This record gives sequence, C-alpha cells and structure tokens, in this order.
Amino acid sequence: MKIIKEFKQFLLRGNVVDLAVGVVIGAAFGAVVTALVADFLTPLIGAIIKTPDFAKLFFTVNGSQFLYGHFLNTLISFILVALSVFLFVIKPMNYLIEKTQKSGKPSEPSMKSCPECLGEVPKAATRCMHCGQRIAE
Repeated sequence: MKIIKEFKQFLLRGNVVDLAVGVVIGAAFGAVVTALVADFLTPLIGAIIKTPDFAKLFFTVNGSQFLYGHFLNTLISFILVALSVFLFVIKPMNYLIEKTQKSGKPSEPSMKSCPECLGEVPKAATRCMHCGQRIAE
C-alpha cells in the first residue's frame, strides 16, 4: 500500500501536472500551426510556383525511385512551421518580455553590508542581525 501512496504523491506533484498540461497544449498548438501551414501557406507557395504539391516528383536510378518531391514538401513544411512559430510566438513573446522589463530608473538596493562581519542586512536596520554590531546610517 505504501507504493500506491507514493505513486499517488508522484502523480499529484506540480511538475507532473504542469508537464501533462504542457504536452496537451503543445499538441493542440502543433495542430493549429500545421493547419496554418497546410491550409494557407503551402497553397500560397503553390499559387506562386504553380505546383501545389511536389510529392509526385521523383527520379529513378537502376529501378530505385528517389522521391525528392516528398522531401521538398517536408522541407517546405518544416521551414513554414518554424517561420510561423517565430513570427507568431517568439517575436510577440520577446516584445512582451522586453516591454515588461523596461523600467525608467533602476531600483535602489534593499540591503546593505555590515562593516563588521560583511553580512547582508536590510537597509533600514540599525543593528546587524548576524553579529549584533550597530550599523551607522
């Protein structure tokens, strides 16, 4: 019974639940990005190049078929997925992080050093909490 209790604690730990949520959200986001690439970006390239699907392109050497068209489709999909993630996730997140980290003036330090023991104490303290020495203001 102890092993069941430990397993239950393991499953209910925050890291496991967070990881499970991340995997589910990641899969859903992957489906959205794949649909964006397949339904919008790939047809756009097909309209420009006038060949919407390269899967039928191949060459033969000694009876072996080399499906370079399938490779091109996969490569284009990868590049478009990477570009979509960069433009629609990474760039906006970088912008938000940069905007939230901007601050007009640097914050003042909240701690000071004790001249006797060099321990860190709050700035408003008049005595060192480590050695008891009086600290001049």
